[in-house]
Amino acid sequence: MSIKHRLVVMNFLQLFVWGSWLISLGGYMIVTLKFTGGQVGSIYATMGIASLFMPAVLGMVADRWVNAERVLGACHLVGAASLLMASTVTDFGSMYFLMLLNALVYMPSIALNNAVSYTVLEKHSFNIITTFPPIRVWGTIGFIAAMWTVDLLG
Repeated sequence: MSIKHRLVVMNFLQLFVWGSWLISLGGYMIVTLKFTGGQVGSIYATMGIASLFMPAVLGMVADRWVNAERVLGACHLVGAASLLMASTVTDFGSMYFLMLLNALVYMPSIALNNAVSYTVLEKHSFNIITTFPPIRVWGTIGFIAAMWTVDLLG
């Protein structure tokens, strides 16, 4: 598989993960778990909180001590574990903690995904300005595909 195709798959999966739960989680928490609107809103607010500082923190880690690919992989493993555990909890406190943990590792993974893509494209002598946007659009397609899949499967 060519490097461009591998980056397309990586970008597709990067946002497929997010689209698989972002929209449907609110309905699940209100209808199934009987959370209040304020509780649901505070869980969604964890993404904003994590977005304020975690991309910079993990970006520094990736720049100085551990390569970005490994940090990206670790973020996705921790995020997968937190989402798996979140699917089993029924109380607000546990759900809030797990979704905060997920946000703390997922939000920086978006920037790390871009950094890895840029580095790989540059290493293979591609023009990043013209090559990356068509690759990145597959992330949006992945997000939409995940939402449709979850919605159509109920």
